[in-house]
Amino acid sequence: MSSPHGHRDGPAAPLVGGGDPVMPAWARIDREVAGSSLWAGLSAIPAAARVVVAIAWRVAPRAVVLTVVLHLAGGLATAFGIVASAQIIDELITGGPTADRVVAALPAVARVAAAYSLRALLDAAAAASLGATIPRVREAAQVELHELVSRVRLIAFEDAGFRELVEQGSGAGIRSIEASLRHGGTLLSSGVGVLAALAAVGSLDPWLVPVTLLAVLPAAGAAAKAARLGYASFLRMVATQRRQSIAGRLLTERDTAAEIRAFTLQEPMLDDYRAASAALGAEAARTELRTTGVHLAGRALAAIGTGAAYTALGALLYTGRMPLALAGAAVIAMRASSTALSAAVHTVNRFYEGSFYVDLYRRLLLECRGRTQPPGLRRAPAHPEVIRLDGVSFAYPGQERPTLLGVDLEIRRGQVVALVGENGSGKTTLAKLVTGLYTPGSGTVRWDGVDLAECSRESAADAVAVVTQHPARWPVSAATAVRLGRVGRLRAGGDDAFAHAVDVAGVRPIVERLPAGWETVLSREFEHGRDLSGGEWQRVGIARALFRDAPVLVADEPTAALDARAEAAVYEALRTLRGGRTCLLITHRLANVRQADQIVVLHRGEVLERGTHEELMSLGGRYRDLYELQSGPYTGDRADSAGRPR
Repeated sequence: MSSPHGHRDGPAAPLVGGGDPVMPAWARIDREVAGSSLWAGLSAIPAAARVVVAIAWRVAPRAVVLTVVLHLAGGLATAFGIVASAQIIDELITGGPTADRVVAALPAVARVAAAYSLRALLDAAAAASLGATIPRVREAAQVELHELVSRVRLIAFEDAGFRELVEQGSGAGIRSIEASLRHGGTLLSSGVGVLAALAAVGSLDPWLVPVTLLAVLPAAGAAAKAARLGYASFLRMVATQRRQSIAGRLLTERDTAAEIRAFTLQEPMLDDYRAASAALGAEAARTELRTTGVHLAGRALAAIGTGAAYTALGALLYTGRMPLALAGAAVIAMRASSTALSAAVHTVNRFYEGSFYVDLYRRLLLECRGRTQPPGLRRAPAHPEVIRLDGVSFAYPGQERPTLLGVDLEIRRGQVVALVGENGSGKTTLAKLVTGLYTPGSGTVRWDGVDLAECSRESAADAVAVVTQHPARWPVSAATAVRLGRVGRLRAGGDDAFAHAVDVAGVRPIVERLPAGWETVLSREFEHGRDLSGGEWQRVGIARALFRDAPVLVADEPTAALDARAEAAVYEALRTLRGGRTCLLITHRLANVRQADQIVVLHRGEVLERGTHEELMSLGGRYRDLYELQSGPYTGDRADSAGRPR
């Protein structure tokens, strides 16, 4: 229940999304991976490394080689420093006067200083090389992603799971590629340091190597477990995060600001935002408690391992396997090994944690490739004489009942074919199938006998112009907003086609009122930009379609936001453009389809009636009912419950 002032009196289902959020399919698959064994999870690291290295090698192979060499050299410098440090201790505890021992150790001290100074210089050079490479890698990853997303079939954007994967892959995925590149370089140098440190320990006694590892491996396992817990939490809450994000946008965006205030929706929407935020906070707290427990257990086991390592060293001294003179060098080498191992483990953990998100990027690329129409072996006819649909059925992703079922239709060049019917009858979907924007689940769409499913999407799109009910509000100049209809003529100026399109659509008077005329940017996102009303945007969309000058024109509620005078002008323009063009008209206003060559009445995805206006009126079916319902208020006729005049 809600109070009159918009407050909900008690717990209620969320407004945004409604009910419990559903985890996307890709997240359910990843949840199984996150919940698998540690070794199964670690298998993601090589795959993530291949993705990162492949991009880096493609854009900057020389920089990659240079960075690898510098990091390896830095690791060798560290290794040399560890060995030299052990030599210092060896020199200091060797028999003889103290002054002589200090003098004897000075060369080793100099070598240690030189090694770590060199390491600092090499690290700086590697950081500079990596710093110059990372922006190029980020750019390449972003460009590849957007190229693939731009080519997927239109139907993919009806899949909420795919849209969520795009958001996560392009966000967390790209960021993790950058981080993994940094961690990969660090891992090279620390790996060399670890090997050198363990080699130094092993040279003193081989048994010290495994006991030294005991001091680090428990913490490594705990860190990996914590990373998997964090990713599993992210997957559990991905739908809730989306709900919070949407609620936040609804509260802060310009498009919804008026209705939120007009309907006093501030508190209900804030309740949604608070509920999602509370769920995310509670999940974060639970995950933090679990990861803290895991880290604590890892540290406890690491402490036991450290104690075991030094106990083993004591045993070696007690049994006489190691002389006391080497004990100090052993302590230094073991400590250096433990430090190097801890640093390496930390880097591996960060890389492991990032590998989950890099895999999101990789999965997104694969998903895009799988949803992209393969290159057609042929081009669609440039100016189709006959468009024929045979037994066409279509269902949206996740929808049990088909939106269209067994549709047969023939459209000839020069005809105006009107698609009419109630909301949800499949009119817009049918238009997208006719133009090749959608591919039928069954049946065929043929242009002059050529199956569109066998043609490239670009060749079909080149022959089509579309006027949508809600045209895209491109944040470009007013002139460009029209010229986007035919990109090949984007930079042309003052041509007749442009003048004709803006005059017929009634755009010129609108633009003349803008502060910078045709150069005015149509967006409030920019400092001197201006926005248009819904009807004005509709006119720009019509002008864009007219400027495209395509042989197949689809007009989907082209005058929904226009006044009566503007609507009449647009339909008159469409009639004048009819010659030689195929026009598919979708509208609820049946008075506008009386002159159509063919009217197709859709009902629940099936063709119920077809014919001219006169034929359908004499038939006395659904079209006549709908037409008389609309015309009744103007003619004064009263209609019964079936829509027929009394």
